[in-house]
Amino acid sequence: MIFNIDDKVLVIDEAMSGVVKKIVGNTISIETDDGFLLDFESNELVKVSSKVSIKKSLFSHESAQEAIIGKEQFPKRKQPKVKPKDRFEPTMEVDLHIHQLVKSYKGMSNHDMLTLQLDTAKRQLDFAISKRIQKIVFIHGVGEGVLKVELEYLFGRYNNVKFYGANYQKYGVGATEVYIFQNVAPN
Repeated sequence: MIFNIDDKVLVIDEAMSGVVKKIVGNTISIETDDGFLLDFESNELVKVSSKVSIKKSLFSHESAQEAIIGKEQFPKRKQPKVKPKDRFEPTMEVDLHIHQLVKSYKGMSNHDMLTLQLDTAKRQLDFAISKRIQKIVFIHGVGEGVLKVELEYLFGRYNNVKFYGANYQKYGVGATEVYIFQNVAPN
């Protein structure tokens, strides 16, 4: 950039401006607004046009109108309203009843059914952890309580989950709700 005496300049890496008073090769002496004479290299300075033209270009009627039109083009996306009651509802339900997991369970032993149910529960819990889902309800039914005990043992092996009985009004006693802590590393 070519500078002349009495050019108004800004210093690039400093909050400083001034007027060019002397040019010697690549070194330019400026007088700051406070009256100090300082030397800078030419690549450290930027020439400023008159303040009137800067203000006109920044605050012209056209630029204000363009800004308004730009704002109106993109309407704000509205967040869906969530009722306070629904806010605490779990986002994921897993039904572990055997007839929900396979078409026909004839020929399966009790051990096979229990193993399938536990594998499904572990897979769904790992999925929820990887997708950062916070709450899951595992519907296991009442029965003799074998599946419930095995699920509690499974959930106890994770250091980032807390489990408790699910909403009694909605699920009865045959469901367990799992809360996943998002900032704890899983086992």
